[in-house]
Amino acid sequence: MANDADNVRVGTNGSIYIAPKGTTAPADLTTAWPAGWVDLGYLSDDGVEMSYSTDTEDINAWQSLSPVRKVLTGVDMTLGFTAIELTTSTVTLYFPSSTMTDVAAGVHKLSIPAAPDPDERAIGLEWVDGDIINRLIIARGEVSNRDSITLARSGAVALPMTVSAYADTAPEIAVWLSNDPAWAAA
Repeated sequence: MANDADNVRVGTNGSIYIAPKGTTAPADLTTAWPAGWVDLGYLSDDGVEMSYSTDTEDINAWQSLSPVRKVLTGVDMTLGFTAIELTTSTVTLYFPSSTMTDVAAGVHKLSIPAAPDPDERAIGLEWVDGDIINRLIIARGEVSNRDSITLARSGAVALPMTVSAYADTAPEIAVWLSNDPAWAAA
């Protein structure tokens, strides 16, 4: 049915989770996130921006002014968010291959490498709208873009970043679980 306001959704709140690559993710909407998954805490009120795009290449023929076929050449999926809790989990996600150590009582040191290694993780996104729960699970991904950190008296120190999803051994780039009654398998 078209024009049904009951099918309009809002991401009223949610969380970003990270885990070591290969960590088992929940397979349903009622199971808690298993051991190994860490909630990144507060995100900015901009929420999370999910982007999915495909790239194609035109196949042209001498006999036609328009393409005769398009070939899929790429798929890109990203999650953009800004972490506003400065924890070991958020800071080491922002600075890949960094390590946190305690150097004295109450003094912690973040070592940021000059040449970081790839930092693939499992990423989970959960958001709710009333009784509707959604979970997006990316089995392999990593932070691919980091915006500047602003230190100012008028706002929280924030870690803006974008996570890129990578294809896993399964055919999916991500899995989206939902109990939305408007969704039905075709």
